[in-house]
Amino acid sequence: MEDKKIFWTEAMTAGLVLGGVSSAYLLIQWLISLLPSAKVVQVIASVAGIFLWIFKFWACIHLMKVLLKNHSANNPEAVNADVFRFGVAAAFLSAIIYSAAYLAYMVFLAPDVISTFVDMMKESPMLDSNSLAMIDAMVPKMPTICFFVNLIYCTLFGTVVAAIQSRNIPSANPFSNK
Repeated sequence: MEDKKIFWTEAMTAGLVLGGVSSAYLLIQWLISLLPSAKVVQVIASVAGIFLWIFKFWACIHLMKVLLKNHSANNPEAVNADVFRFGVAAAFLSAIIYSAAYLAYMVFLAPDVISTFVDMMKESPMLDSNSLAMIDAMVPKMPTICFFVNLIYCTLFGTVVAAIQSRNIPSANPFSNK
């Protein structure tokens, strides 16, 4: 029982780190969106946003590898499957944190995102009145839908990264020093 508590405590710490990186990216993107709407500022903000996304992507993958290695070092009896299981748990917990941050973002910081999207959809000539009514009915549910879509996507992404990274953690080479 104590091993499970330690496992979940380590996974939650890893989830906080991974979810914190993605949540910080979301916050920085929101702060960038508050910059003045001058053309030059918006171009610089767009370029900065691209580099921020690349950095977040790299940081999450790199952090997953570091966290998996730390878990393996803290648990010398752990095999690849145990390290993978830890990575999946960390991915799920970080997905909960990021999804909650994104839900807060949509509800409190940028509630106009949904209305802007709906307005764009309403201008589409390809939608009939039934489609427009369905879109209007979905608007109140969009934050919840986005929460679960993010939760599923981030968990799957983290699981794939954990599967790739955990293949050689711990090393299968008997001559390596871990």
